[in-house]
Amino acid sequence: MTPMQKLVVVLLAMAIACFSTWRVDAWRYGKQLSDQALAHQSDMTTISNAANAQTTQALEKQKAAEQARADLDARATKEKTNDLAENERLRRAADDSARRLRIAGSCRADSGDVPSSTSTASLGNAGTVELTSIAGRTVFDIRAGIIADQAALRVLQKHVREACQ
Repeated sequence: MTPMQKLVVVLLAMAIACFSTWRVDAWRYGKQLSDQALAHQSDMTTISNAANAQTTQALEKQKAAEQARADLDARATKEKTNDLAENERLRRAADDSARRLRIAGSCRADSGDVPSSTSTASLGNAGTVELTSIAGRTVFDIRAGIIADQAALRVLQKHVREACQ
């Protein structure tokens, strides 16, 4: 064999070796990429399942909280309605003169509000004062406002207690 033929054989052998090495590396890298893609898909499935479980748990917790708030609101509304109905019943009874709105009062003798000579027309100590119908309606209006405010405060306090647990 001539030196030229030897050179061609060596170059051809080198080319075959390079191509074979490149092809084997490509197969190996392809397998690594396939394994990595499979691992990535497995990780993504695990993450997705965990996220779905957390979302389901959060939705269940939210539904339970909404139901508790709805129950609390229903109870508070019922209590407020009953209290306001009682107030309205008392107001009608006072308007119909079936009942009278009276306030018990007393004066201390040393306060300077009680005159030293007591006449027969005075109220006396520890008596009652009957209010006019306008003043009585005002008292019932104030009472209705107090009932509404107390109902709102009870609801808010229960909500805060339940939300902070």
